[in-house]
Amino acid sequence: MFRLGLIINPIAGIGGAVGLKGSDGMVAEALARGAQAKAQARAHQALLPLCELTTPFELLTVAGEMGAVLATELGLPHRIIYQPPSAITTAADTRAAAAHMKAAGVDLLLFAGGDGTARDICAAVGEACHVLGIPAGCKIHSGVYGVTPAASGRVAARMIAGELLSVMDGDVRDIDEAAFRAGKVRSRHYGQLQVPCDLRYVQAVKQGGRECEALVLADIAADVVEQMEPDTLYLMGSGSTVAACMAALGLENTLLGVDLVENGQLIGQDLGATEILTRIRGRRCRLIITLIGGQGHLFGRGNQQLSPEVIREVGLANIQVLATKAKLADLAGKPLLVDTDDPELNRALGGYLRITTGYKDQVIYPVANPE
Repeated sequence: MFRLGLIINPIAGIGGAVGLKGSDGMVAEALARGAQAKAQARAHQALLPLCELTTPFELLTVAGEMGAVLATELGLPHRIIYQPPSAITTAADTRAAAAHMKAAGVDLLLFAGGDGTARDICAAVGEACHVLGIPAGCKIHSGVYGVTPAASGRVAARMIAGELLSVMDGDVRDIDEAAFRAGKVRSRHYGQLQVPCDLRYVQAVKQGGRECEALVLADIAADVVEQMEPDTLYLMGSGSTVAACMAALGLENTLLGVDLVENGQLIGQDLGATEILTRIRGRRCRLIITLIGGQGHLFGRGNQQLSPEVIREVGLANIQVLATKAKLADLAGKPLLVDTDDPELNRALGGYLRITTGYKDQVIYPVANPE
């Protein structure tokens, strides 16, 4: 089941309507000027599309006005995973709540706030989570928000429903509010978040509205080869998409087997599970695989050499999945499958993957785990 995290900064944007040009350190002044908090109303607009979903999902949120109050109001079943120590919440609560969301493995962290909130989220989760902002602050310079609260909700709903979405690097930026009040704009970059967005085709792989497979495979291969690191073992799985990477390296490929590459050289061909485990144990290693077209299997069909022991030795964070968007679209929304003969590993592999679909281009796609 899709796991959605929700964090609301209750004071986001409170200084905007009363001319304070920000809320950082200005809450008391804003209230004295008669300001009213609007973050709950903005988050309400974003959550309405979720209330209409027929696809089940689990909502994880924060106690009180940081999420639970609104979830209750909308009748959304939820689980509280963080309790602020005080009714008056701070940036530390946002960071703590986001850290809890990261530890809980949310598939998407939806938050309502402004650039200051985005900075706190970025500090807590980095690029480990998919994150989307509901614009609720005075200033929205960061590229991690929907164009409106409702737009953020629609993107989240599409992701929960299993639609094919791209993931992009969203810059987190904030300005010096004191300087801004003095008429000077000083913007600073604080990091990046992984943001889901509408499916986009880069021009290099678009032809008459359709992907040109040869160009797409070349783009995928270029991305993989560019990211290869020295003194790292690369297990190259079976399939034509991985074969394109081997061709880009100028190496012979076992189309229906698993090869081993290091420093641009082929050091093992058509390896079995036992030999793979022996050769990678204790070494820095990455696994490059693709899915079976039409079926969507990642493991358990035609690549039994990638045993549960091998997968665990590689590490789940070191698995890179490659696929064309056309191949994913052919699945018609069905999730990818894993069948490793290890139910616990199947469960660990479930969730949402970032799949490389072109040069510097990824999409988010669900993985199911048969029991």
